Amino acid sequence: MHGLKVAFTGLPRQYNNLREEILDVTDIVLRSGNLMNSYYTAEFEYWLAQKNQVKYAITCHSGTQALEIIASHYRDVLGGRHPRVLIPAMTYPATANAFATSGWNIDIGDTDRYGILDTSKVTRQSEYQAICMVGLYGAAVDYNIEHQLIIEDGAQHWLAGNCHRSGPTAISFDPTKNLPNYGNGGAIVTDNRALADYAKSWCNNGKTFKHADFGSNSRMSEIDCAQMLVKKRYIDAWQLQRSKIAKYWMARLEKSSSIRCLIDNGNFHSHSFHKFVIDIDNRDLVQKKLLELGIETKIHYQNPLHELAAYKDLPGPSLLSVASSLARRCLTLPLYPELSDLEIDYIIDSVLNCV
Repeated sequence: MHGLKVAFTGLPRQYNNLREEILDVTDIVLRSGNLMNSYYTAEFEYWLAQKNQVKYAITCHSGTQALEIIASHYRDVLGGRHPRVLIPAMTYPATANAFATSGWNIDIGDTDRYGILDTSKVTRQSEYQAICMVGLYGAAVDYNIEHQLIIEDGAQHWLAGNCHRSGPTAISFDPTKNLPNYGNGGAIVTDNRALADYAKSWCNNGKTFKHADFGSNSRMSEIDCAQMLVKKRYIDAWQLQRSKIAKYWMARLEKSSSIRCLIDNGNFHSHSFHKFVIDIDNRDLVQKKLLELGIETKIHYQNPLHELAAYKDLPGPSLLSVASSLARRCLTLPLYPELSDLEIDYIIDSVLNCV
């Protein structure tokens, strides 16, 4: 099987499978002349609210802006005086950026062995006006902590389990996500009417309330939402296939002493399978060998937040943290529903042969 090429994402394959439907609905929108805030936007937001079992869903330009809108709203609710938030070390910088640009002070918390904020180490809860939980790689957020404001960066995990959201949640439709847009896209999902109203106004330059508030131009277009409505018909089947691949790979890896899967067996049925990440000895060497075999992999993430220049001076864990160790060992394998049976076996066989 040497010579087989496996790309990290299956986006071209997905598009080829849906091409006629995508082009048909795009043509309908363009011929209508209703390009913003019309029927398809309303329908997609309604579906999102239903899917997340909340009252409100508001689409916006990106998952980062969704989190920024949530952070800005609660900054104002809390008096606008630089409130403090705790963020896990293992997350994409966009999580921290959203709070930083919204005027929050940030503390960085260490993670558990799966990259999730270790709430057992949060000993000074009263110092934080909010805690941001990140479902890294798709793990469902198990709060295991009582706090007045828990905000979810749901970019990776919003499809986990039964999708029920307990707190204000930011969603991303980045092309790499389980439900991908063909460009940027995001949403806020919430039961909080005040947040929903704020988000609608913020996304439209404050127009909703006669520009009494600040805001920006942050929208998904009618074409975006129409295309997403096509894809949502398939999302349950895609999720099922992701879970089947993950289950098979996990079983194959069980006997390896040098590879640990970063999907917790105890959390399997409440995982979104956004990423299939392994903790592996000699990570960089294995990644190089896999590339030579035609298998493209990524690292999520090369450095935790407290090692990045923008955030290294913030309160946070040391270089001896669990997060720092994990960042030096984690490797992300290609995982998408369009993988063939041959590719599924080739990937896992190659990984096992590289150690």
